[in-house]
Amino acid sequence: MLNWKARKREKDSIDEEQVLEALRSVHDPDLHRDIVSLNFVKNVRICGGKVAFDLELTTPACPVKEKLKAEAEAAVRQIPGVEQVTVNMTARVRGRTAEKADLLPNVRNIVAVASGKGGVGKSTVAVNLAVALAQTGASVGLLDADVYGPTVPQLLGTHGGVSSSPSGTILPLTAYGVKLMSLGLFASEDAPVIWRGPMASKLVQQFLSGVEWGSLDYLLIDLPPGTGDIALTLVQSVPLSGAVIVTTPQDVALKVAQKGLRMFYETNVPVLGVIENMSGYVCPHCGKTSHIFPHGSVQKLCRELDVPYLGAVPIDPKVAVCGDTGVPIAMFDETSPAANAFAEIAGAVAAKLSAAALQGGTQSVYPEQILQGDTSLVIKWNDGHTSEYPYPALRAACRCAACSDENTGELLINIEDIPKDIRPIEISPVGRYGISIRWSDGHDTGIYPFSRLRKMCGCSECTP
Repeated sequence: MLNWKARKREKDSIDEEQVLEALRSVHDPDLHRDIVSLNFVKNVRICGGKVAFDLELTTPACPVKEKLKAEAEAAVRQIPGVEQVTVNMTARVRGRTAEKADLLPNVRNIVAVASGKGGVGKSTVAVNLAVALAQTGASVGLLDADVYGPTVPQLLGTHGGVSSSPSGTILPLTAYGVKLMSLGLFASEDAPVIWRGPMASKLVQQFLSGVEWGSLDYLLIDLPPGTGDIALTLVQSVPLSGAVIVTTPQDVALKVAQKGLRMFYETNVPVLGVIENMSGYVCPHCGKTSHIFPHGSVQKLCRELDVPYLGAVPIDPKVAVCGDTGVPIAMFDETSPAANAFAEIAGAVAAKLSAAALQGGTQSVYPEQILQGDTSLVIKWNDGHTSEYPYPALRAACRCAACSDENTGELLINIEDIPKDIRPIEISPVGRYGISIRWSDGHDTGIYPFSRLRKMCGCSECTP
């Protein structure tokens, strides 16, 4: 057995500082810092030419963990005298800071899964994301807050059997490594839920505070479609780490999805991104993807609103079979395109939550004052910065469907064709996340999110 020691022995030619210096060349692509300054490197052990250390990531679902492991090993091998490198991959999920009156103090990340309308596969996505996260080794819970159509028990093959603890709290069921709670576990399958909004909202609060969730890395909450009482109750009851929006590529679904986005922006809930469900059919014989619905429209919406595009889940008949039999697609066929898509999207969601936690939360930058000058718009931001936007350039920056190509994002307008004397006729707020402008040339369909406006700032401080 090797006698590992963290400090250099006299006969060793390698010391811990050399190892750390080498590892400073390895950067996390999501957090944009090196793994040493992120405090990922733990327990460095050196014995002659053999080096071992732990790499503690922020989530077991990290989508680049194999890349980081390979780069870390390669970096240390460059040190003269190193003969063997052993990298032990571990994870410790970071999350939100619990508040004094927190209903869920032991849950590190709470994520709402929402959709603007029904029928887009929101619950199927929520279930498969939860299972995908659990498969990485994370502790995961799933709350079915879709009171009027609780389908999570069916999708996970669980029915009844709910019990309580000695203290009176409800014990969640567990399926495929996921703790779950749903009204569907109490009501019969054919019994309609005829409740007014306040009753449904009270049930959701009971499921939050009265269920023994225990310690969780992630709690996913499957919301009802739309932006009604339950969604508002949720954002008022617990500090959400973020929300994901599920939509399909059709125009009608996208237009309604924007309402969900706006609700979260207006309630100061970070939007982690948009998931495109039923994006295309992958032929099981040739592997070619056929796009049944308009292709590129969801990505176009994300570019226009400056919202992350988390990924696409293809149409797969096996997913429907899995929903009917209560077996998640990852358990039924882990090599299927849909299972791979869910795994990648789960990694993307986990990465964004980790980035937000390490940065101390997603604190938004917003305008404290918007001033209309003779030739430009001036924004004074809440962090003290001031940005100036010449009107012609601001008009050219519109990303609505009339001003940029829906599929490629290519601009359809030329700044040279915009009148030099163009100016805003009216500027209106869009929730708490952006503005819309009615221009003197009659154009009024564009939305300018604050996050994109800040990135557009062309001052010397913002564009070194």
